[in-house]
Amino acid sequence: MEKEIICLGCPNGCRLCVTERGRGDIEVLGQQCDRGIDYGREEFLEPKRIVTAVVRTDSDTVPFVPVKTDKPLVMDLIPKLIEELYRRETRLPVRAGDVLLEDFADTGVRVCFTRTIARA
Repeated sequence: MEKEIICLGCPNGCRLCVTERGRGDIEVLGQQCDRGIDYGREEFLEPKRIVTAVVRTDSDTVPFVPVKTDKPLVMDLIPKLIEELYRRETRLPVRAGDVLLEDFADTGVRVCFTRTIARA
């Protein structure tokens, strides 16, 4: 199996060609730095993304507050996280960096507020 990927590991944006040669044997070509090899392997085997979203608040003047994961989450779990976040409502005030979810789905990924919002 072969996959073309644009590397986001550094500003170069290399076009990677990632090929699975056998069980766990992954070949990455086209990188200009070592980060491309790691990025290509991870993106091919188990892609992850930082998730940004909003959570409802108890305020009419500031109805939503932005949140973000503190590290990338496996893409298969992103819909479950979004569903969880959109079900929640938080009380104001909140501070940027405060944790909303400590360990989502036993992944070690935390969801934190990205903005300080005082009680309206």
